[in-house]
Parts: sequence; structure tokens; C-alpha cells
Amino acid sequence: MPAIVRRRLAGVERRLGPYSWLVTAVVVAIAAILRLRGVTSPRGLVFDEVYYPTDAWDMLRRGVEWDEANNGPAFVVHPPLGKWLIALGEAAFGNNELGWRFPAAVAGTLMVLILVRLAYRLFGSVVLAGLAGLLMALDGFHLVLSRMSLLDIFLGLFVLATFAAMVLDRDHYRGRLLRALERGDDPARTRIVPWWLLAAGVLFGLACGVKWSALFFLPFFAVLIVAWRVQARRSAGIGRPLRAGLAGDLGWGLLSVVLTGVFYLATWTGWFVTSTGYFRNYRPDSALLSLWHYHSVAFGFHSGLTKPHPYQSWPWQWLLLGRPVAFYFPNTGDCVPPACAREILLLGTPILWWSFLPALAALLWLGIARRDWRACAILTGAAAGLLPWFWFAIADGRTMFSFYALPALPFLILAVVYVLGALLTPPGRRLTGVVVAGVYVTLVALSFAYFHPIFVGQPIPYESWSVRMWLGSRWI
Repeated sequence: MPAIVRRRLAGVERRLGPYSWLVTAVVVAIAAILRLRGVTSPRGLVFDEVYYPTDAWDMLRRGVEWDEANNGPAFVVHPPLGKWLIALGEAAFGNNELGWRFPAAVAGTLMVLILVRLAYRLFGSVVLAGLAGLLMALDGFHLVLSRMSLLDIFLGLFVLATFAAMVLDRDHYRGRLLRALERGDDPARTRIVPWWLLAAGVLFGLACGVKWSALFFLPFFAVLIVAWRVQARRSAGIGRPLRAGLAGDLGWGLLSVVLTGVFYLATWTGWFVTSTGYFRNYRPDSALLSLWHYHSVAFGFHSGLTKPHPYQSWPWQWLLLGRPVAFYFPNTGDCVPPACAREILLLGTPILWWSFLPALAALLWLGIARRDWRACAILTGAAAGLLPWFWFAIADGRTMFSFYALPALPFLILAVVYVLGALLTPPGRRLTGVVVAGVYVTLVALSFAYFHPIFVGQPIPYESWSVRMWLGSRWI
């Protein structure tokens, strides 16, 4: 077997030594400390916490969301899984700040863990894997959403886990073809059960069970999987690689989608096993038809959501930090302007976020020049997380907020890490690359430390708060 075939099917070389797990443990510990320390502050329900923790508490007691004012089932427009995850924290710690915020902190920490291991598998570098996790750990946008009881952090977790399972499926598929060639078998006749693809279907169903916007990723991920498999068969020397495995690709893909649907429906178990859910008895003869009606009404709500909001923003503003969301800014208590200020602002660490657009441009150029599947994969994930929102903004002016970009964040960070890796790769310029990467990460860390008080709601002098409003009224 030619060495080039072996190299193409083997992928990135990874040495599974203790250092990769040591770096993983250190980075994850940093992320966990930042997300859990003082997570119960501020007291009370903050921003959209007025919805989800209260719904979660009702679901613990009744199995479904409940409208206490009308003493009847509540009409909600997001699937139940995110609220069930919040309910786990409330069941463990009570209906309090720790109970409803602890699950979000765990989800945010798990995202860092998955990103480190994913980056290690993509790049085969302990340094780049650690950088990916550290950049997410030191991102204010991710930190704030990891410390608030909203749904988006759970959506981001399951979307990232789905993509990680897809990458594992890619490696598994190519590895099976390589072993077939090594044995002298016909790779076209090799039977491969894509366990990781099926796992991706399960995880994607859970992502949809948090928010329907996960569906934006479906066509992008499906095309990516087919492209990976066609490339693998071409590398293995299989003639007509698209046609050769199309039946298997479609069959296993369909089974994965079925698993997505099954696990999505499973997130509605509380609604199915009770008789008190909203629209539960719309069709007494069919719970599924009743649920379909519920979904059609909820979809109508989302489609017509154009009510102005002071913190709404457009997708073309998100990566520029054009309109962050103020989650918390009390005007009462022991911190009253102009003496001091206390705010939680959903703001990405500026040095990091303002490098996303240049990184995406460089990634596109490097991906074309190198014909690198990793660049294509990262760009696909970023596009799936951002481009559909542009369509909604242009087509119907839907009300939207910057936190909708959370599922795209891991791919944006991977784009930055890819470019840093390109700077570190050439032997003749490695020292320059090390210096540039070191300065960049230091600036990100300093930027994070500078803005940390307004990420966690720490009381600071009013003047100190004011000078942190770099874009003036856009950040106020």
C-alpha cells in the first residue's frame, strides 16, 4: 500500500500521552473555577431567568410548565430539555441561585473539556488543544452564559458534542478502510457500523430538545459527513466514490436522523405522561398530533417575533460586539451610581472576538491553499451557526440577540487556533510564531481580566465601569 494512501487515511498523528490529559485537566479546572466561583451572585432571577428556572421548578412538581397566575398549563415556545437540565440542579440544591445556575456552569465547563479534546484530535498538538480550551475559558461571552440559567449554553454543549462525534466517526470510518487495505481486503466491500454517527444523531436530537435553532446545523453537518466519506473512499482507491457508498451513507444517515427524532420526542416525556400539558388534549385520540399542533403554534410565535427590544442586535453586529446584552444593572441596594456600578454584560472578550473575522478570512485562504479538511470543517460549523440568522434578519426582521451566536463560538475559536497553528508550523519562522501566539494569548488574558468585573457583576467605582464602555452607548 502506498505511503500516501496510509497517510491520507490515518489522518493527524496523535500521541495519546499523559501530557494531553494533564493540559486538559488544568484548562478545565481553570474554566470550572471561573464559572462556579460566586455563581450564586447576584441574588434573584436575572434577565431571562424569570422564565426558565421557574418553568424548571414547575416541571419538577408537575411534569410540565405551569402558569401559576391562571392555575393552568403554560404556553412555552422552547422544547423542554434545557429546563429539565436546570431542574436537575434545583432537585439537588433547591429552588435557589445555586440550584438553577449550577447546571449551566457544568455545561459551560463540559464545553471547554470537549473543545480541548476535539482540538487535540484535529491538530494533534497538546499546545493548540490547550490554547483552544484556554481561549474559551477566558471568553467573557461564554463565561456569562455559563453563569446564568438560560438555555443557550445547553444548546452550545450538544451542538459541539454532535460535531465531536462526527469527527470521531470520520476517523473511525477512515481507520476501517485503512485496516481493510492492510489486510488485502477490498475496501469497497468492508462493512462499517458507524457507531459515532449514530451517537451524533442522538446528541443532535438532544440539541433540538433545547432549542429548534439547532436545526440550522443539520444541512451543513449532513453535507460535511457525505463529503468526508466520499474523500475517504477516494483515498482508499474505491472507484466512483460517491456512488459506491451512497446507499450506505443514505441508510446510516437516515437511521441517525431517526434517532434524532426519537431522542427529541423523548425530551417531551413529561408532556406525554401527564394530561395537563399545554395542548396535551387538543387531539384526544393522538398525543403526537396534539404535539404537532403545539409545534405549529409555537413556530408561528417564533416566525412573528419582531417586537423591538433595547438589547436586540443583528447578526452582522455580533462578531464586532456591536450590541451586547446587559443582563444585570441594579439601581438600588449598596451600589448606586454615581458612587459605583454593578453590571453583568454579555460581552465577548474584545481582543478575542475582534480577531474572529480576520481568523475566518485567513482560515478560508489557508483551507483553499492547503486543501485542508479541518479548515473546511471549522468554516462549515461557523457558517451553520451564523449564516441562517442573516437570512432571518433580512427576510423578516426577526427580533434576535447576540447570545444566539453561542453555538458558533467553538468553531470561531478553532479558527483562531488553526491560524495560530499555521504561524507555529514553519520551522524557519517558528520562533516568530511562538512570539506572536504568546503575545496574542497574553492580550486575550489581560483583556479578560480587565473586563471580568462586568462579566460577573462585581461592584466597581462608576468611573472604572464607564471607561470599560469602549464603544460608548452601544455597550450601555
